[in-house]
Amino acid sequence: GKSVARALGREYVRLSLGGIHDEAEIRGHRRTYIGAMPGSILKSMQKAGTRNPVMVLDEVDKLQQGGYNGDPASALLEVLDPEQNNTFTDHYLDLPYDLSDVFFIATANSTDTIPGPLLDRMEVISVSGYTEEEKFQIAERHLITQVLADHGIGADEIRFQDQTILEIIRNYTREAGVRGLKKQLSGVTRALAQKIVTHELTLPHTVM
Repeated sequence: GKSVARALGREYVRLSLGGIHDEAEIRGHRRTYIGAMPGSILKSMQKAGTRNPVMVLDEVDKLQQGGYNGDPASALLEVLDPEQNNTFTDHYLDLPYDLSDVFFIATANSTDTIPGPLLDRMEVISVSGYTEEEKFQIAERHLITQVLADHGIGADEIRFQDQTILEIIRNYTREAGVRGLKKQLSGVTRALAQKIVTHELTLPHTVM
């Protein structure tokens, strides 16, 4: 999402939808209620400070459906429908607000739990998991440097052999992304940091 915003020269704003069960969190509270406030869509627009940001609706498949507080999934129908969102009405603002210039990106792990009418208003792009070679390149170019910096170790002090990285990928991670890989690299780096502090390890060192 950040990369898309940067490529388009727009502001980036992220809205997490996981666990939202109240329609008012999307559409706002009416001003007759004590503690009323605008909904998260308008608050995100205020945070972005522009009318045409890239807005990432994260974990849209974790949105709670139905309930006594209204249906937040139904409230999103108007947000994502290009025929209607130029007159989106927040209960707190109580005036039509134009969302037609916003670039919405919704993320989900599965489309199975997304209501059909909401899914119809989206264009589904399936992103496959990384290949072994892609994971290796991400680890070598980005993750190792980041993990070493997080533990106060210089990039020139510890070096991971290529075969070591591949062993971790093949035998210790079973995932489409690289979160688990970063955790495993962090675990190895913590053990190295402890040995450096206790003078059991001399630098520079190659992890084999």
